[in-house]
Amino acid sequence: MRTATIKRKTRETDIEVTVNLDGTGVSNSATGIGFFDHMLELLAKHSRIDITVKAVGDLHVDFHHTTEDVGIALGQAVRQALGNMAGITRYASMLMPMDETLTRVVIDVSGRPFLVFKAEFPRDKIGEFDTELVREWFQAFAMNAGVTLHVETLYGVNSHHIAESCFKGLARALRAAVAIDPQAAGEVPSTKGQLGG
Repeated sequence: MRTATIKRKTRETDIEVTVNLDGTGVSNSATGIGFFDHMLELLAKHSRIDITVKAVGDLHVDFHHTTEDVGIALGQAVRQALGNMAGITRYASMLMPMDETLTRVVIDVSGRPFLVFKAEFPRDKIGEFDTELVREWFQAFAMNAGVTLHVETLYGVNSHHIAESCFKGLARALRAAVAIDPQAAGEVPSTKGQLGG
């Protein structure tokens, strides 16, 4: 079973994340941030990764620390659950439509973290959620999952749709990239014989 649990406690947040890469998309997220919980639910559903997130953060300050630290913990959990990454498909790409919005997400589960994020939000907030935190979450996730991740919204005018297409696009790309390739079971998909080094 490709599962992992990460606990992260700082003076700003107290977080526990559990993932099952071979799940059915069950989500149980409680961060205290309604829109963010919605995005995590989408991520689980469309990646087919079971995700449980329990987070208590300094929401009286703002949503930044909780959003970023959940990205860190979730990224670490995915990386730990992948183990030596033997047999995974590794690469995947997705064009994700959401009404008037279209976002392209490309991922390499390489062990080498990098993020390119190109999305412009017409509004500063979605409800009470700062749209700038979408990029912060993707940065935290990519760096800690050890993935090369390119996210680009090609067009869109609704901030909610743009954020949702980014998370759904990641979900579907991640689903394909971490899947076991039956023709390469047990093989590390790299000419180096290892990933991440």
